[in-house]
Amino acid sequence: MEIFKYKYDELFNPVLQALHKLGGSGSNNEIEEAVIELLGLTDDEVEDIHRGNTSKLSYRSAWARNYLKRLGLIENSGRALWALTAKGLNTQKIDKEEAKKIVKSLSGVKKDSPEKKKTTNTPDESNYSVEASEELDELSWEEELIDVLKSMEPDAFERLSQRFLRELGFINVEVTGKTADGGIDGVGVMKIGGVLSFHVVFQCKRYTGSVSSPAIRDFRGAMIGRADKGLFITTGTFTRDAKREAQRDGAPPIDLIDGNTLAEQLKELRLGVDVQLKEDVTIKPAWFNDI
Repeated sequence: MEIFKYKYDELFNPVLQALHKLGGSGSNNEIEEAVIELLGLTDDEVEDIHRGNTSKLSYRSAWARNYLKRLGLIENSGRALWALTAKGLNTQKIDKEEAKKIVKSLSGVKKDSPEKKKTTNTPDESNYSVEASEELDELSWEEELIDVLKSMEPDAFERLSQRFLRELGFINVEVTGKTADGGIDGVGVMKIGGVLSFHVVFQCKRYTGSVSSPAIRDFRGAMIGRADKGLFITTGTFTRDAKREAQRDGAPPIDLIDGNTLAEQLKELRLGVDVQLKEDVTIKPAWFNDI
């Protein structure tokens, strides 16, 4: 049963309004949090899964951003950071049907066109096709990588987490998971600027589904008095209650790394991921006319 009822085109204006509310720019997470507030979404709606670790809210918001970008209303300097363009700053609301017609026209793909094979279907499985954005393409390889991570043996995943933290700059990283030490799988030290040191304990679990707030509370109970910070790494996701519990006022903070974030970090560090860059050259004849 579908809990999250909003279709991608019904998120055009909420995403646009969210960016206005955020002052003109924001990360994916900030935009989604603003959309959640604007629409008054419940935790169940927010956590309704589309596929793998990706929620319907995140997936359909990505499609909404794809359309808004093609309309020239928003732009992105990276996959997860968006800003309103000059046109977007002067636009508070758009007509979704008109917007879809414009974007489909810009895509140059017609109904039953042979070019359809080169594009990705829009979320409503309509007869038209629109090219997927780089952000949407990344969701596919992330799902594939997360499936690989979930298939690893527990001790192998702990070793991967150890290597991952070392690559991030942690020192004295040790895996202690085999001792069943109160839910703590490892310890390490993060040194900042070669001067400040923070002792960190971590838990790394291959989860299918969501980590709930009780798991965060149990982990915090095990870490109190033993470290400055806690780090919870999972191949799954975290419920909104778990995220709130991790940053609860008056309690030792716990940083969370879910499956999608872990996949992105492994790609950046080139750990088990090979990235081939393709040079795309575009000639701008008009530029030469201005010389």
